[in-house]
Amino acid sequence: MQIKGRDLELIISESQIKSRIRELAKEIDTAFEGEDIYAVGILKGSFIFYADLVRELKNKVYIDFMQVSSYGTGMESFGEVIFIKDMSVDIKDKSVLIVDDIIDTGRTLKALVEALSLRHPKKLKTVVLLDKKERREVDYDADFVGFVIPDIFVVGYGLDWAEEGRNLKEIYGVK
Repeated sequence: MQIKGRDLELIISESQIKSRIRELAKEIDTAFEGEDIYAVGILKGSFIFYADLVRELKNKVYIDFMQVSSYGTGMESFGEVIFIKDMSVDIKDKSVLIVDDIIDTGRTLKALVEALSLRHPKKLKTVVLLDKKERREVDYDADFVGFVIPDIFVVGYGLDWAEEGRNLKEIYGVK
């Protein structure tokens, strides 16, 4: 399989993803036990992970989205976090879960947490499907992590390369 003329290598299968999401949902339900969860999906990359995750949660879940960018159309983060779409709900005194596809440099997730903390939620946790610890540039780790992956560019399961590859059911590394 190829994308933009580059070969793809399977990194995480569809069955591995589904199994890990069930486990993550249990961990999150425990951390938010007895609380309504205001799940904030970070567009666009997290939308498939987000949908699968919220369907596995047993707690009452409210849905909202934000859109931020630090990649543009390239394979490298340009370092600046741009807020494109804000959420539509007031999260003051609410239990919030930020759902993102991947953390690498940590800049985007840290900026989101800092911005949402100023809105005084009761609780604020983060979950990411993928974690590239080798790429971390700021001191920030997600509260819940699906998979730790090496420093490779990945596509599939919502993650893209200039809008291509989001519809793949598995996660692939771009060679």
